Amino acid sequence: MTINIVGLGYIGLPTALMFAKSGLKIVGSDYNTNLVKSLTEGKLTFEEKGLEKLFQEAISNGIEFTTDYQKTHTYIVAVPTPYIKNSKKLDPKYVISAVNSILDVCEKGAALIIESTISPGTIDKYIRPEIEKRDYVIGEDIHLLHAPERIIPGNMIYELEHNSRTIGADSLEIGEKVKGLYANFCKAEIIVTDIRSAEMSKVVENTYRDINIAFANELAKICRTDNMDVYEIIKTANMHPRVNILQPGPGVGGHCISVDPWFLVGDYPDLTNLILTARKINDSMPRHVLGRIRDIMREHGIKDISKVGLYGLAYKENVDDTRESPTLQLLERMDEHLAFGVKIYDPFVKTRIVDHQFMNFEDFLNEIEILVIMVGHDHIKNNMELIKDKLILDTKNICVFDGAYKL
Repeated sequence: MTINIVGLGYIGLPTALMFAKSGLKIVGSDYNTNLVKSLTEGKLTFEEKGLEKLFQEAISNGIEFTTDYQKTHTYIVAVPTPYIKNSKKLDPKYVISAVNSILDVCEKGAALIIESTISPGTIDKYIRPEIEKRDYVIGEDIHLLHAPERIIPGNMIYELEHNSRTIGADSLEIGEKVKGLYANFCKAEIIVTDIRSAEMSKVVENTYRDINIAFANELAKICRTDNMDVYEIIKTANMHPRVNILQPGPGVGGHCISVDPWFLVGDYPDLTNLILTARKINDSMPRHVLGRIRDIMREHGIKDISKVGLYGLAYKENVDDTRESPTLQLLERMDEHLAFGVKIYDPFVKTRIVDHQFMNFEDFLNEIEILVIMVGHDHIKNNMELIKDKLILDTKNICVFDGAYKL
């Protein structure tokens, strides 16, 4: 039996490799010809701890990559699911396109498993109608399932094996079969439920984390106005056995926490007051960082924004993933205020994606007076000695110097 994995990005590729490592026949499909060419030539398209080893094991087990969809019995869809910025609703176009391409070639009775994170009701609203247009009988000609991914860049391989999974299905029997499929590599509990519950549970997970981070960020703003140490306060509060406040930061990035809550806001605008407020707080943090940069420049009589350097382009530490990155959000705020020329460096982002991006750390440091730590990569933790003479705004609370400015 061949499993066709559709979408070979940050989720689809590691998932395909993990299935292939388990000995299953896997074909990965993606419309991006350059991506497919690179993978076929044995070259990975992004960096991730343990991914190269997994890639080689999958190649040894005969994994294939193509732009074509396969005629088979099992499909896993892992394509992007952005939101529409004006309405905040899910944009389902990539999922709909993938489903239609699968319907063009699939065998009768095929299982169509959507891993992409989607808003509650997406399958009922968008996917079932596409299938019914073709006079297919759902549950006979096509079996629909939702198995939302639950991994994070930087720790993907471990989490694919050790994070619990949820399988949403119309049929308990089919759900159990797909559960057995994922059990080839997933060592944690796999729960079978209905599709709508599976859709909602994934969005709720990320929304919970967004709200917790927003609370920490609001505390940081409160403490800043009265010259209190937010990190000490959170540390003390977290000593209570039922309190677990996360850490504040320069914003929330990635394709999960910064996106999924908007699905609920878009679909339930009258019922999501807390969720909407949390999103606004987290989206306001790059502007807060900009204000802190302005304060430091004024305090030290620095008028040239080109003397400011932003360390980190990725949305989290030790990865090259820049999706919804707080640094990119900050650069947008600077652009709005005609503040051009700020320097940028990230050891993990190997191609230039913004203006004034440096590829060498020491060259970057030589050009700046104020260093803004936007991402807590191990790289900068191991190079504190090189930055000790800079004015430092540490948005991640990793700096060892007493004189560093904080959020």
